[in-house]
Amino acid sequence: MDNETAEPTPSTHYNAGRSIIIRHIVRPEFRDRYETWLRQIIAAAAEFPGHQGVHIVRPSEGNDTFEIAVRFSNNKEAEAWLESDIRKELVSSIVSALASDEQVEIKSGIDFWFTPPASKAKQPTRWKQWLLTTAVIWPLTIIVPVLYKPIFGIIPELSVWGIRHGIVAATIVALVVYLIMPRVVRLVAGWLFH
Repeated sequence: MDNETAEPTPSTHYNAGRSIIIRHIVRPEFRDRYETWLRQIIAAAAEFPGHQGVHIVRPSEGNDTFEIAVRFSNNKEAEAWLESDIRKELVSSIVSALASDEQVEIKSGIDFWFTPPASKAKQPTRWKQWLLTTAVIWPLTIIVPVLYKPIFGIIPELSVWGIRHGIVAATIVALVVYLIMPRVVRLVAGWLFH
């Protein structure tokens, strides 16, 4: 994920999901209005096919930049939301509350985890990415198989070599992508991005 690294070779797995990263710099006097608007646009996005959730990074003290990651199951569905009339209408209704034009990026895979808000900041070093990812995944590789053990005992077909590994891996990846990593990155952002 260093800037010098070549783009990864596309694969079905890599290209499967898309996160639309939207950055808004909100005028301080319109913060309450923006929060109300944010709830409206999140609800609207949730009605679109392929919507898989939203993660919001609110500004830290002394900052006015909101970062919203809207996840869709594929690029076509992400583009459909971006180009929709309802989104255009909602965005036009909040433009006066913004200090600058919105910034929009579409990212795939896990690259958005390591992109800091208002991403003019330097990307974290690879060893920090490796250490953080290992710290998150390691305990899950211990806990998740233990939690599945009773299910594998009840349904022996699921405990077949290869199948049980796929179930455990899919569970760990889902927990990391949707639940744990976004929160952990925000928690350790001071260390990660410096």
